Amino acid sequence: MGAVDFETFVHELATVSGQAILPFFRTAIGVEDKNSGGAFDPVTAADRAAEQAMRTLIRRHFPSHGVRGEEFPDEGLDAEYVWVLDPIDGTKSFITGLPAWGTLIGLCREDEPAYGMMHQPFIGERFYGDGATARYRGPAGERRLRVRPCAALEDAILLTTSPLLMEEADRALYRAVEERARLPRYGGDCYAYCMLAAGHVDLVIETNLKAFDILPLVPVIRGAGGIVTSWEGTDDLSSGRVIAAGDPRTHEAALKVLQQG
Repeated sequence: MGAVDFETFVHELATVSGQAILPFFRTAIGVEDKNSGGAFDPVTAADRAAEQAMRTLIRRHFPSHGVRGEEFPDEGLDAEYVWVLDPIDGTKSFITGLPAWGTLIGLCREDEPAYGMMHQPFIGERFYGDGATARYRGPAGERRLRVRPCAALEDAILLTTSPLLMEEADRALYRAVEERARLPRYGGDCYAYCMLAAGHVDLVIETNLKAFDILPLVPVIRGAGGIVTSWEGTDDLSSGRVIAAGDPRTHEAALKVLQQG
């Protein structure tokens, strides 16, 4: 499978998932809680329909590939190529009618993120990359994505979905970074990382992420020239504690605070 063919297929996955989702957006859709008795973790028919549509297309074209998704059981995780799917990253925004959500589509080769896309079908935006380059396609046209320089943490715009999603100890460490940043903002889910890749913000810090929340975004961030690591400073993101930055100086400064408090 050549690079051009692969990119075409990922765009096809984005199109079919968007077609499954949009009829549900801003309607009286039913919402289930996947974490009954714990923190509210919503899922909708739109989530399931979109993931099923993508899985069907993957099985048809690449039956030997594995699939890891949010809404259905994993398949073939020992395969050389494994797709990582989050049909609606930002379901809480989705059910409240806010457009700060997107479909995440990623492909790992031998457990390493190789290609990724975030698609927002309501706005019509796609952010995608292969770790070496990253691009945007949407109402504003098409262009290459590039992070922006930010020499100091004190100059940084910082995004996180919500500190309330963090454990108490991690929240205290995050707050120490937030107190030094120029402007902290909450919300965004996957959009936060895309805005980093697009050069509009400088730093994203989150915890409790699953593989499908972050792996599809890694090739986009890195392709735009950014850095994404764990809070320990490694490429292993399985802890779910993630820090992404556009400038290595900001990354280093924020990482030092996270590690030392």
